Amino acid sequence: MRAFFTLLFVVAPFAFVQAARAACPPDVNGATISLIKEFEGFVPKPAPDPIGLPTVGYGHLCKTKGCSEVNFPLTEATATTLLNADLKQFTSCLDKAIKSSIKLNNNQFGALASWTFNEGCGNMQSSSLIKRLNNGEDPNTVAAEELPKWKLAGGQVLQGLVRRRAAEIKLFQTASSTVAHPC
Repeated sequence: MRAFFTLLFVVAPFAFVQAARAACPPDVNGATISLIKEFEGFVPKPAPDPIGLPTVGYGHLCKTKGCSEVNFPLTEATATTLLNADLKQFTSCLDKAIKSSIKLNNNQFGALASWTFNEGCGNMQSSSLIKRLNNGEDPNTVAAEELPKWKLAGGQVLQGLVRRRAAEIKLFQTASSTVAHPC
């Protein structure tokens, strides 16, 4: 019996510490991954995106010549793993850009993560969308009014971006009780 209590004393604090380490920011939800995959499409080998940047998988921007940081042949499963890894950079900068007083559910945060993944952290951080959110304006109104503005690539309106922003707004306005921000 004494060994049981000793074991409980040793294991219980460890379990508490593990439970307290929730990911912040959290991983995006499945709806967000599906949205990004739909609009990025699976690219098995490096190819230029609409503005000529070399990408592979589901929107991975190649960092080296020939995208040598990726193992080929690239499968859809490996591309999904790469997407999840890439998203961490974008969810992190998004989480830092939004004031902790702003509450977003996982669909709202995911829609903004998709937009940030597509447009980049710098564009997101300097955007009127983030300024308006941080000023406390209604998030659904801000998303509906600001996301459609991001439809240009190389100075041209791309219908794919028009459709993507509409899908992001729809996801943003989908109710959820799962809080993603602040975490």
